[in-house]
Amino acid sequence: MILPVGPIHPGLKEPLRLKLKTQGERVISAEIDYGYVHRGIERIMVGKTWQKAIYLAERVCGICSYIHTQTFAETFEKISGARVPLRAQYLRVLTNELDRIQSHLLANSTYFKAIEHETLFMYMLAMREPVMDAIELLTGNRVNMGWNVVGGVRMDAKDIHLQQIMEKMDILEASFEKYVEMYEQGPLVGLRSKKVGRMTKEDAIKARAVGPIGRASGIKHDVREDHHTYQDYLDFKVIWRKEGDNFARNMNRFDEITQSISLIKQVIENIPEGDIRTKFDIGAGYGEWRNEAPRGEVTYMIETNGNLINNASIRTPSIMNIDSCAKYMLNDVATVADAVATYASVDPCIACAERVVIMDENGGERQFQGIFNIK
Repeated sequence: MILPVGPIHPGLKEPLRLKLKTQGERVISAEIDYGYVHRGIERIMVGKTWQKAIYLAERVCGICSYIHTQTFAETFEKISGARVPLRAQYLRVLTNELDRIQSHLLANSTYFKAIEHETLFMYMLAMREPVMDAIELLTGNRVNMGWNVVGGVRMDAKDIHLQQIMEKMDILEASFEKYVEMYEQGPLVGLRSKKVGRMTKEDAIKARAVGPIGRASGIKHDVREDHHTYQDYLDFKVIWRKEGDNFARNMNRFDEITQSISLIKQVIENIPEGDIRTKFDIGAGYGEWRNEAPRGEVTYMIETNGNLINNASIRTPSIMNIDSCAKYMLNDVATVADAVATYASVDPCIACAERVVIMDENGGERQFQGIFNIK
């Protein structure tokens, strides 16, 4: 039988429809229907200046809104040849990693809610609050920060604020290991997570899975290793696992949180003095830039006439990760409850996936129908 889940369902934090094909309780295949929250942000950007369009970029995704403004700004910086001051680069890394921590904690809390582990669910949300406070301390806002501008960042950080953020990271690090141990050794988590929703490395490559989803299946790639700030100034390495199941995806996020805390401390300890913005002139041209969002690779492609945006195309990680879930993770799940938990383990964001996306006539491969036709 075909069992529909959604578009409105307690197990889904955003609207889409999971169509599960089942034999009894076992799920043997799945399809996903999009189209419930499409907003057309790319089209709305056309004809606007970067000062107006960057606000739209920040609203592509709610939870990881920060990285969209950074990627947008760095795309224009590539077009203009602007050299961002080193202090601004450090401040961008600081904000990016704080945002990664809160996003990963929220993603794992959603998973724990899906498997009915209320204790870990509440602990994750409790740990997230000091991180959100740190983001507000630095930028003035908790979600839509308005922090990035082309050429640098909007405001500088005071030493006292950096010290307070360091103290919050020390507190988080001290309590974090206890809850990770609860996850690793908890019998309920093991029964509901290990060997559930498995995706091999080969299938992850076929599905073009990115971020913690791809890395949990053995893909050793993180866009940050190619980013000049991480590469030249920070001690960074790619976090990955090989099991490819629900357990590995959540553990990969936990491991990345530990590394993000280390990166934040490196930034605060070594941040240089200097300017936070640089002057620039944007001429007509085309630029492409990518960054590692909490969910994986996000890419911006922008064409400008020097004043206004002619065309814009955005590729976010959720579209690949949700498709990989439907094609490879949900093709042999023991129960419908495990199917919902597997979907939650992917940390899906429907808002950022639904922009200019359609399905082919067979309901199979999705294609981006923007001006640049990315597949």
